[in-house]
Amino acid sequence: MSSLGVVMLVHTALNRAGQVARHWTASGCPVVIHVDRKVPKEVYTDFIAACSDDPLIRFSHRHVCDWGGWGIVAASQSAAELMLEAFPDVRHVFLSSGACLPLRPVDELINYLLDRPRVDFIESATTADVSWTIGGLDQERFTLRFPFSWRKNRKLFDAYVKLQRALRIRRRIPEGLMPHMGSQWWCLTRQTLSAILQDPRRKAYDRYFRRVWIPDESYFQTLARLYSTHIESRSLTLSKFDYQGRPHIFYDDHLQLLRRSDCFVARKVWPNADRLYQAFLTDQAGAMKPAEPNPSKIDRVFSKAVERRTRGRDGLYMQSRFPRHGNENGLTSATYSVFQGFTELFEDFEPWLANVTGTRVHGHLFGPERAEFAGGETVTNGGLSDCAKLRDYNPTAFISNLIWNTRGERQCFQFGPADTQEINWFLARDKNAQISVITGAWAIPLFQSNMNFADIRAEAARLQQIETKQLDILSSVWTKARVRTWTLADFVESPVEPLQTVAEETGVAHHSHLTEAPKMVDLSGFGQFLQNLKNQGMHPYLMGDFPTDDAFANRVRPYRKPYLVQ
Repeated sequence: MSSLGVVMLVHTALNRAGQVARHWTASGCPVVIHVDRKVPKEVYTDFIAACSDDPLIRFSHRHVCDWGGWGIVAASQSAAELMLEAFPDVRHVFLSSGACLPLRPVDELINYLLDRPRVDFIESATTADVSWTIGGLDQERFTLRFPFSWRKNRKLFDAYVKLQRALRIRRRIPEGLMPHMGSQWWCLTRQTLSAILQDPRRKAYDRYFRRVWIPDESYFQTLARLYSTHIESRSLTLSKFDYQGRPHIFYDDHLQLLRRSDCFVARKVWPNADRLYQAFLTDQAGAMKPAEPNPSKIDRVFSKAVERRTRGRDGLYMQSRFPRHGNENGLTSATYSVFQGFTELFEDFEPWLANVTGTRVHGHLFGPERAEFAGGETVTNGGLSDCAKLRDYNPTAFISNLIWNTRGERQCFQFGPADTQEINWFLARDKNAQISVITGAWAIPLFQSNMNFADIRAEAARLQQIETKQLDILSSVWTKARVRTWTLADFVESPVEPLQTVAEETGVAHHSHLTEAPKMVDLSGFGQFLQNLKNQGMHPYLMGDFPTDDAFANRVRPYRKPYLVQ
């Protein structure tokens, strides 16, 4: 008879539970199985019949086991009592579930425990020492009552918690107890386990823990502290939980991962993972080499999996994050540049920028007529169409897709107050956006147009109002984009330095000074044009202090050809 006994809590996949139970008994370990009372009687009867030929398998009194309820503790108690009574040679009792799978030869676990005859392996820590509690209840799980199921009656659960807080109701913790928490999968010595089950105050303890939230994570963890002479606060069962507190499920492709853990038992294994059951239950020669259990060896893999599930990749939207504002982990996947007012001020800005920086330079991607892709394309990477209607159906998805589909190539595009403005907050919040704005440059096309002056004045007022709102967004505390702004007057007065700046920030590898610049439009008479707008009652303030005497026009006229920077 083995010195190790195994208690199994089973509620589903009974065929796999029976297979694992026989694996334990094949090494001489007695097994007591508790089957959830919610399992139909005929299924339970068939399961007993299937295991009846093995004298080391017993079945305990059945309880209803709901998540977070007392039934799991009651099931563990009943099965453990039967184990201690029926198998007097057992020195350690190992609590497992029907979804647990031994990863190493059972004899290794038996010998490991024989070398540690007085050690109780149970994760046991105070609420102040743990960080894994999910749901916002730490110490309160021991001081409030929880008669309602958190899963089945969430509204009643929350309402009753709120009521107890409002009335300042606090339960008294039984004298001498210091609540501890930890994994429900433990391995206790006969002395400790029997002391817990035969304690004269057990009825009082049971009555108290019956209304504790998730008592299976605190009942044995707390009471073991009263009687154990040597606790190692860790579980011999490998169990990993995601960010929502749900257990990770192991599948066939986790075979090598489980072998690297050096753990004795893993939970929770998918019942249809045939490869895992075949490898660990029958292939003892290929089982893991003797080593101290070290689940931290695979923690990095789980941490990366949780990060990928919750944060994903920059700019790649996924179902778990897409509906949640602020949870995107990067609105786009790569840096890009937005230029406002440059094509209005320079005649050949787009080809100049593409030549100087080696980037792909688009026109007004959010223009009212169409998306002006570089090279006049009507469809670009990823099948994105230049159709304005399709683009405006979801403009944020449009720009996210464009940046994602062109990874490895810096994208630049033009923008202005006449374009679709729904994209403004997206651009402002995107840490990958580099936005350069020459304020008031929208007035140059109006100055060059052949429109009636009354229409020009109305359009100027409209565009100025739009750009003012846009600038408010770009200066918001929520803005993460890198924003540079110049008034038109400041830029025209000294255009070389800002052009050098935007070229260096946009270019992939641009280290030298500019040797040529784009050709600036003729601004002769532009100052008087702005004065005429003022005279007509429209105050154009975004251009800065633009002189009416054509001082800037006279200054820039010699630079209509490319110029050198000394």
